[in-house]
Amino acid sequence: MWESVGSLAAGPWIYAVVAVSVLLDVFLPVLPSGVLVIAAATAAAGTGAAAGKVPHDVPDILVLILLATTASVLGDLVAYRLAWRGGERLDRAIARSRRLTNAQERLGEALSRGGGALVVLARFAPAGRSVVSFCAGAAHRRARDFVPWSALAGLSWAAYSTALGYYGTRWLGTAWLATAVSIAALTGAGAAAAYLMRRRPAGS
Repeated sequence: MWESVGSLAAGPWIYAVVAVSVLLDVFLPVLPSGVLVIAAATAAAGTGAAAGKVPHDVPDILVLILLATTASVLGDLVAYRLAWRGGERLDRAIARSRRLTNAQERLGEALSRGGGALVVLARFAPAGRSVVSFCAGAAHRRARDFVPWSALAGLSWAAYSTALGYYGTRWLGTAWLATAVSIAALTGAGAAAAYLMRRRPAGS
């Protein structure tokens, strides 16, 4: 089964699948974009190890990182702009949710102080990217305060996910084991990010 998954992830079309998944998971956090990035990186490492090099039809890890980062930032920007134009209806929806209200306040404090590390943490936390992007837009935070942190968040997440799949396969040697360990590590990073976000003081 894992060999079949690896062969499917090794085709050049995986670039489009990864890009669409990463772009849309700001709206549908259930999309397995991280798993797809890991699978593509695992395929690159596994095929490369078997052939002694990475063939042209296997995802290049640098291209994969750049693609996932770009798609992440574009998705954030779309959500940000939609929330910016959301008007009173979105404001009322946020006001009804204590979690969203707190997130909006903390994000505003972080961005105004130049401490957008919260945006980076949120990229790893489950649904954190969605909350941050929508709250930044709804609060009409300046794009120049939000976008650089969004880019850093996307790059950090993409590089981490790709490194897990690629180097996990190189070190462990077995695709299914490397994929399972990589997904567990990505999930662990998400849990840690969610914990840090809850513990992070509003003014930091």
